[in-house]
Amino acid sequence: MKFRFVWIGKTKDKHWKALQDEYMRRLSHFVKCEMTEIRESAPHEGPDIEGKRILGILNQKSFAVLLDVGGKTLSSSALAKEIEDWQLRGLKEVTFIIGGAEGVSAAIEERADFMLSLSFLTFTHDMARVVLLEQLYRAFTIIKGFPYQK
Repeated sequence: MKFRFVWIGKTKDKHWKALQDEYMRRLSHFVKCEMTEIRESAPHEGPDIEGKRILGILNQKSFAVLLDVGGKTLSSSALAKEIEDWQLRGLKEVTFIIGGAEGVSAAIEERADFMLSLSFLTFTHDMARVVLLEQLYRAFTIIKGFPYQK
């Protein structure tokens, strides 16, 4: 299985970037990972333009997971179970999508195979990326039975 991460903009803060890189490195011990950063839209463009950019690079056979506040909220162990189910289904590629500051277009919501909420709280994009990567890493440590901080 391969995890692909598609998000709008770059991680600007060096501390969040260091954490992002660290969890990407840890996660890559369990699953092949690839990250694609999409250029942020200009103020007059909005989510539809970003949505077209995302759809343009999205593999049509990929299982798309959209991070959205209205998505399903899972515990760490439930996320691990979900990933195990994806593995059992034989999914080759899972793409995690984090939209821009204005959200995502209707086309992206329609394309999503699964909607995941990290929290009822609102995070910056930099934080959301790190939280997602850390939780995916934690899920694999649960699946493999490896010790990890609780």
